[in-house]
Amino acid sequence: MKLKSFSYLIGLLIIFFYPPLLSEEKIDIWNNKKEITPENSKLEKKEAQESSILKPLQTIETIEKIQIEEGSTIEAEEQKVFGIYDPSKYDFSLSMWSTTKAEDLRSSLNRLKKIELSNSSNEILEMILFSFSYPPQGMSEKEFTELKVNWMIQNDRTNLVESFLKQNEEFENKSKAVQYLVDQNISQSDIKQGCEKIKFIDAKIKDAYLEKFKIYCLVFNNKKPEARLLLDLLREQKQSDKFYDEKINYLLGVTNKPSTKLSEKNLLNFYLSSVTIPNFKYEPTDKTKPEIWKYLNAANLIKLEDASDKKKLNELELAANKNQLDKKKIFEIYKQIPFNLNVLVNAKNNYQTLDDSDARALIYQKYLLSESTESKIEYLFLLENLFKKSDLMNVYSKFLSDRIEEIGIENLPNDYQEIALSRIVSDEDLLLGKVKYNDKVLHQSKIMKYYVEGENKKKIQKDIDKIFKKITKNKKYFISAKDLALADALIKDGFSLPSNFKYDELAKKFDVPKNLLKLIDNDQKAFLALKIVEIIGEDEPYELDSETIYFVTNLLNKMDLVTIRNKVLNSALPLRT
Repeated sequence: MKLKSFSYLIGLLIIFFYPPLLSEEKIDIWNNKKEITPENSKLEKKEAQESSILKPLQTIETIEKIQIEEGSTIEAEEQKVFGIYDPSKYDFSLSMWSTTKAEDLRSSLNRLKKIELSNSSNEILEMILFSFSYPPQGMSEKEFTELKVNWMIQNDRTNLVESFLKQNEEFENKSKAVQYLVDQNISQSDIKQGCEKIKFIDAKIKDAYLEKFKIYCLVFNNKKPEARLLLDLLREQKQSDKFYDEKINYLLGVTNKPSTKLSEKNLLNFYLSSVTIPNFKYEPTDKTKPEIWKYLNAANLIKLEDASDKKKLNELELAANKNQLDKKKIFEIYKQIPFNLNVLVNAKNNYQTLDDSDARALIYQKYLLSESTESKIEYLFLLENLFKKSDLMNVYSKFLSDRIEEIGIENLPNDYQEIALSRIVSDEDLLLGKVKYNDKVLHQSKIMKYYVEGENKKKIQKDIDKIFKKITKNKKYFISAKDLALADALIKDGFSLPSNFKYDELAKKFDVPKNLLKLIDNDQKAFLALKIVEIIGEDEPYELDSETIYFVTNLLNKMDLVTIRNKVLNSALPLRT
């Protein structure tokens, strides 16, 4: 009895001096998988700012164990999240989609597929899609992950695929992501570089397609003993196949006679076919896979041996128009088509008697033979009409732009300068330039240093007092929607505005769409951000009208999406040189 009493007393003392035992330990998913709560979210946000990319994390244990009665427990229900970024980095949370319906997300992404998004729109979309989070209502974990993987592949975001594979050990469609990454390396036709780059993939990632490529890389780098060991292991695991075995055995020197079998099942099989079949030849069709087209381009395996084969030339023109074939290849073929001297001399009259592809080839050759600038630009625009006629402008627009830039707008006849300028296509991102502060305009003033340069808050408050006072005294000054966007952000960020600046009264002039305000009421943070991507669309924020800039930043303020808001402000407000 004494022993029992003593044990009971010790137990009470332990409970008294160690209170955490009285309650269930909270779970923070970023640190030992504890749960995020409103009380600790601010602290976690601060800690997360040191890095936008998380350490590998997939599983969240929502309940570790619930004690029912002595000797009985319910095991934890596991929920998995997949992504690249800590959601708090962009003011999101794991539950950012929890109040959104799956169909709304699908519909929005389908609309975005039809828009050629600007750089800013794409950056914001990536913040939303690749922050770790639970799926929306009515969407399975499998579909949500598949949606992310498909988006990365469809948009050729190799860097994101690499990060996704590093961050997430096991997920649906992992083999598809790995195969895409391997194919990207093969399709460059630079196997040495491809084999170097593929080394980044963690050894924990096991995938048959990846292992096959690694074995080929060992053969390529003349490490055949190592290749044989890995091949034996792959066979033991029954992950190899007859086609691969025959090709790799020949490359290893196990067999002397090359297999003439060709496989288009995947790019690795096709590549092995191309390097093992003597005098390899392949005629692509409209059914040929995009990755094979890409490899054929890089390896210079697409040739038109018979320039009179109009059917084949038309197929290649269509392929180039679909971005399957390098467009330069079409112009190389045009040079090979023979015309007699008389036809070339009288090209302006003769091209109309020829079929479409021959007419384009003739005018192209005539352009190449032209000496004067006036003659060159005349044939370039005639050639443009011929490509338009056959609905092949995707083949020609960049070529025309490059030729005009080579000649120089200033060197063209006056009659051509305006139309030629409209044909120039820029591949370079438009550089915003250096900010030039102008204290005569509120949204261009030194106050913007807080958002552009991270200026000290006390210094900015002094600038606010000074500049607002100056502007409100100027009765001729018109408060624009951009000024209100800045004022709204300053209020949100805790700055004090002069009492005579009637923000609420001024803001009534501008209506914020009610359907978007409803998303805020429903706490649909991620979906609101996605809708803003739709609004910005193909434009950069500085290209939006002032009222749109205001209501976009106002919505982001209301939803506490400050990081995205700052991105919009920095593009839309400052004066740049």
